[in-house]
Amino acid sequence: MRNPSKLSDLVARRGFLIGAGVAGAGAALGTGLALPGGSPRAAAATAPPRSALMTAALGTPLDDLPDAVREAREAGPRLTGAAAERAARAARAAKTLTPFLDPLPVPRVVRGRKGELTVTMRQARVRLHRSLPYTRLWTYGGAHVGPTIEAKRGSRLRIAWENELGGDYPVAAVRVPFAYDPELPLMWDRPGREGAAVRADVAALPPWAVVHLHGAVTGGGNDGWAENAVLPGAAQLAEYPNEQPAAGLWYHDHAMHITHLNVMTGLGAGAYLIRDEEERRLRLPAGDREIPLVVYDRNLDLDEDGAFTGGLLYKGIVVADDPYELVRPFTGPFNLVNGVIWPHLDVDAGWYRFRALNASNNRPYLLKILDEDGGELPSTAFRLIGTDSGLLPRPDPVTAGVPLTPGERADLLVDFSALRGRRLRLVNALPEPGARPDLMEFRVAARAGHDAFVPPKHLATSFTPVTPPDGAPERLVVVTPVYPKDPELWEMEETEAPEGDLPIDGIVQIEDERGTVRTFRRVAATFEDPVRFTVAAGATERWKFLSLEKSEGAYPHPMHLHAVAFQGLSREVYDVSSFTFFELPGGGYGAGTTTPIRWRKSAPLTAAERGPKDVISLAPAQLITVGATFDGPPGRFMHHCHVYEHEDMMMMRPFVVQPEAVMALAPHHGHRSRP
Repeated sequence: MRNPSKLSDLVARRGFLIGAGVAGAGAALGTGLALPGGSPRAAAATAPPRSALMTAALGTPLDDLPDAVREAREAGPRLTGAAAERAARAARAAKTLTPFLDPLPVPRVVRGRKGELTVTMRQARVRLHRSLPYTRLWTYGGAHVGPTIEAKRGSRLRIAWENELGGDYPVAAVRVPFAYDPELPLMWDRPGREGAAVRADVAALPPWAVVHLHGAVTGGGNDGWAENAVLPGAAQLAEYPNEQPAAGLWYHDHAMHITHLNVMTGLGAGAYLIRDEEERRLRLPAGDREIPLVVYDRNLDLDEDGAFTGGLLYKGIVVADDPYELVRPFTGPFNLVNGVIWPHLDVDAGWYRFRALNASNNRPYLLKILDEDGGELPSTAFRLIGTDSGLLPRPDPVTAGVPLTPGERADLLVDFSALRGRRLRLVNALPEPGARPDLMEFRVAARAGHDAFVPPKHLATSFTPVTPPDGAPERLVVVTPVYPKDPELWEMEETEAPEGDLPIDGIVQIEDERGTVRTFRRVAATFEDPVRFTVAAGATERWKFLSLEKSEGAYPHPMHLHAVAFQGLSREVYDVSSFTFFELPGGGYGAGTTTPIRWRKSAPLTAAERGPKDVISLAPAQLITVGATFDGPPGRFMHHCHVYEHEDMMMMRPFVVQPEAVMALAPHHGHRSRP
């Protein structure tokens, strides 16, 4: 470890889950307020550089890092002896599962009776692939993907989420040091434990769960607050007003510190569809031609002989342990759709509506439909009609795939009528997609079907773009780079430029396209810090998300706001090279800009991002501005990165919505942003 004497007092201030486990002596550090003129200034030493191989481990494809591949090949295999044999067995095991053997499960549809519904969380044994033993799961209602809940706009639904879970924690968790062998699949794309012992602290976790209805505009008491989880024998009671346009919402576990693990147990996803009259008039494909496609990746355990046990495995890859221990957020070799590995679906030769959801911990997807020759489905047969929080104003032809970061959804129309007798594959077209790029297969009937559906030219005619007025409150949320410590989510407040030399811990200066330089100070960085953003109920605001990550190919951060739908207003690219980490005189690392980060160019928003959203993809070195009108019930909510490991590492912050008249009587006004 580097500078252990400097770390001990700071480590004591912040102990939280990093990846799969509790941080020890290498935990990421807590951060306090950065006050102009009073913050610690840079010591002589800056943070050590990040290696190219570690950059690859954090999401950048190896094809983009030729130096990493060259250095690894020159160094030779880092796995020898028993470790090399285990890795080779794991690589062989991943190839034994044949794709497209199992039919795609379609979750059952449930509706409330007299405005009430009970969903029971219970243990179940299911098969993830016909060649695997049964897998023990904690589930919503007994299936790997929970039942699809349908609700009508304007009809209140009360749900009792009953916890009847039991038994040992159904996911084995291990920590494995990162090693690269160019002759083998990457460690996260291999099943098995790599010789590591199962972590006792994860095995001891109780069935402590809380349900968040993602995308719901509801009061703070019904939002699934992360610390309000329940144990077996209790129920979480929630009321959903459904006073929002037709949309494909979804529910998942949101338990504090352990969301990244609980979703692996089987509490990962279920669809919640709000219907309204505007959607009904469009006469979109329905019934057995409207199908949820819930996509996520998982890893599987192996026994000593390299055979699958049926158990799920959370394999945390330790990518650095100097100066702090960093664990790569989970990705796994096996992609599942609706809870099954590489299934198939028999379809008629006609139009279908697919409600796609990325429910992964960390993995982004670029969805494409390919024919037997690898050709893409033409845009006339593949259209995006809606996104996270509702329908688009008009269909958007899919010409370059459908990008989905964790938490994002896509409402899709697909026409199979000209593809009779063909077999098509839904794939992830991004680099390093797991053991194989395939997600599932569509098997189109040989007979022509009778289908009178004509795709509408206009969809949500009621859609109104959000236009924040001049002087609207503005929030700035900064995401720091990975390394030398885990990424952090900083809430910022504009301040006067400090006197003296930079960098100063927590001070970020930004130069926009007009050459105007603004100075911001960090006012909060962990979940326990006091609330800094208080929103007036009914207000329209601008929220800005800035990534200071320098590696262009790294996985994006999916930024999520609870309790509101928003729309993308702009995307800008900045030169973030002046943001740096440095050793503080009292120990540990601070971070700030040495000179203002500078505007480089504007970048386009997709049609989906200009529509109704609740998650937006924040790529490295980008600043994204969204507009949101907080017209739902007031309460205390959260905003966070939707990479589950990141939110569990405190990249999650509370914010409060209050009636403006109440805010006017608050004794302290410092938490309100300036117009």
